[in-house]
Amino acid sequence: MTTGTGRDNERWVFPKGAAAQGDYATVIDAGIDGWQHTMLRVAEISEGASVTHDSGVEETIVVPLNGSVRVEVTDEDGTAHDIVLAGRAHVFASATDVAYAGRGAVVRVTAEGGPARVALTGARATKLAAPKPFRHIRADEVPIEIRGAGTSSREVRSFGLPEVLDADSILVCEVITPAGNWSSWPPHKHDTETDEETHLEEIYYFELQPTDPRGTDPVGYQRVYGSNEQPERPIDVVAEGRSGDVVLVPYGWHGPAMAAPTADLYYLNVMAGPGAERAWRICMDPAHVWVRDAWSDLPPDPRLPFTAGR
Repeated sequence: MTTGTGRDNERWVFPKGAAAQGDYATVIDAGIDGWQHTMLRVAEISEGASVTHDSGVEETIVVPLNGSVRVEVTDEDGTAHDIVLAGRAHVFASATDVAYAGRGAVVRVTAEGGPARVALTGARATKLAAPKPFRHIRADEVPIEIRGAGTSSREVRSFGLPEVLDADSILVCEVITPAGNWSSWPPHKHDTETDEETHLEEIYYFELQPTDPRGTDPVGYQRVYGSNEQPERPIDVVAEGRSGDVVLVPYGWHGPAMAAPTADLYYLNVMAGPGAERAWRICMDPAHVWVRDAWSDLPPDPRLPFTAGR
């Protein structure tokens, strides 16, 4: 791994507010040069207020970050759905129920019972001839997995992966990394179509929870760097992230995502790509893959899972 300079931060890192559009505090879509397949819209909605998204060629997963929301969906064929997502107090409190809407749907989200913050995650959905049907995934249907061990332990909530959700292209999960731990480790990539990898863009949306009673500024860190096998696609990102910040990974090795010792780290991952298969297959950086053996006898971090409550 080369020493990072962060020379590509200006292109691929979006501090909170830098990608605001209209009703949304953050909009990541194909309007960004070099970005094609994945979308993210984050809305901060006062009680009773709404945002509406006409999805066009996108499929959408509505993810409450905090608060409860009513989701009204009109499918491409005119079928209507109306549900309330119970949501959660904040992203560190628990997994959440989510709603999936297929390509061509109109999605309206309204804050219920108080203000809410919600992520509309999306992907260009053109693999299949017809849109996938609406789905409400309950919080108790979301698999909770502890990956890694020791200081590389993290919690993964996989509500938008193929084992849970039948979709066209989108892959979405949440990761919780306790203060002081590393995740996305060893560094890995998924930027080519092979038997070992699928070609996927990836969005990292960050939130942090301070653990220091003295009020130390809660931060996390993200690394993205190029592969020696692909010198034509250089990338060098070294990002200090705060709540609401976004890092984009168009290609290349990415990791670690680091939680400072004074703050727990959350990130929402949105992935999709041009390949015919909807799958998450990765290669790990051979310079660092040995670390998996180093933790083989270590227990997971006892602070996990967060979902059980802290």
